[in-house]
Amino acid sequence: MAHFNPKKRHRTRCFAVQALYQWQLTDNDIDEILLRFLGEMNAKKNDTEYFRQLLRSISSMRDDLDTLFTPHLDRPIAELGPVELAILRLSTYEMSACPELPYRVVINEAVELAKTFAAAEAYKYINAVMDKVALQLRHPEVKLANQHG
Repeated sequence: MAHFNPKKRHRTRCFAVQALYQWQLTDNDIDEILLRFLGEMNAKKNDTEYFRQLLRSISSMRDDLDTLFTPHLDRPIAELGPVELAILRLSTYEMSACPELPYRVVINEAVELAKTFAAAEAYKYINAVMDKVALQLRHPEVKLANQHG
């Protein structure tokens, strides 16, 4: 199992949310946005390969990712704020495509990103949606964690 630097990964996710936000609002080419952000990122403090993976994968899997979390929303996806949408797409991607990340880490990161970038109470909503996504995508892992407290 590969070792990840949690602080690097967190900073990388922060950049990813900002890049996804820009992509969603402008519909610019994801590679243009990727290059612009890579120019601003300090490669020593960020996981630039993971950043590339996140942006390219999330942009190409947008519809599939939206399909995974949309049933757990209490409103139409069009009514989500763009920051919340970016965080849900990022977190759902990590929940579905990064099994090496424990589901609790994915949810915690989603909550922290929401506290940093989203409206004041949005983290509670993100947490509730991602709890349901975790149960859907990682049921055995969630069940096991709940048995062990």
